[in-house]
Amino acid sequence: MCGRYNLIATGQQIMDHFRLLSLPAHNPDYNIPPGQKILAIVQLEDGSNKAVNLHWGLIPSWSKDRAISNHLINARAETLTEKPSFKKAYQQRRCLILATGFYEWQATAAGKQPYHIHKPDNSLFAFGGIWEHWKNDQETVYSCAIITTVANDKMAPIHDRMPVIIAPEDYNHWLNKKTAIVEIADFLVADAYACMQTNPISTRINNPLHNDESCLS
Repeated sequence: MCGRYNLIATGQQIMDHFRLLSLPAHNPDYNIPPGQKILAIVQLEDGSNKAVNLHWGLIPSWSKDRAISNHLINARAETLTEKPSFKKAYQQRRCLILATGFYEWQATAAGKQPYHIHKPDNSLFAFGGIWEHWKNDQETVYSCAIITTVANDKMAPIHDRMPVIIAPEDYNHWLNKKTAIVEIADFLVADAYACMQTNPISTRINNPLHNDESCLS
């Protein structure tokens, strides 16, 4: 699964990397937990890409209770075309979730050891995600989930799942709802982890209230 990550790039770095003209208010965040607003990119009806804030924890449009989002922070790649919670969003509402690293915990005899997974220069990348529009009475929520897949050889010693990372050359194909599902499926198994580092870090990251550079060491 993916239950914690970071986005420490500056606003200008984000706009340059994703070729955006504007960005919601953004401050570097070293410890992003589920249940809060996170920065993502969606494609509008006119084909342009827009950076938006989405609630991390998917709320299907048909749900009567937004509390379901607590259980839908991740969407398994293997069931995207099957589960009612994910199927329509996967077909029509894919997003890029912006990150510079994520955290995973390895079970050891001494307890759970946290790892920071990132590029050597802590540069930007994007998780594959899906998003939804939920409305109930006077409340409207735009929400999302991070797609995960089976861990590759690099990640397997740490955890049996890993978030899907979309390569930069595939950003627009991923976002475009006209892209065939059979083609989209190829992005879910593409190995974008070749250049990623897996560094053990302190258990300071365990507390989501800790949010500074020391979370990375």
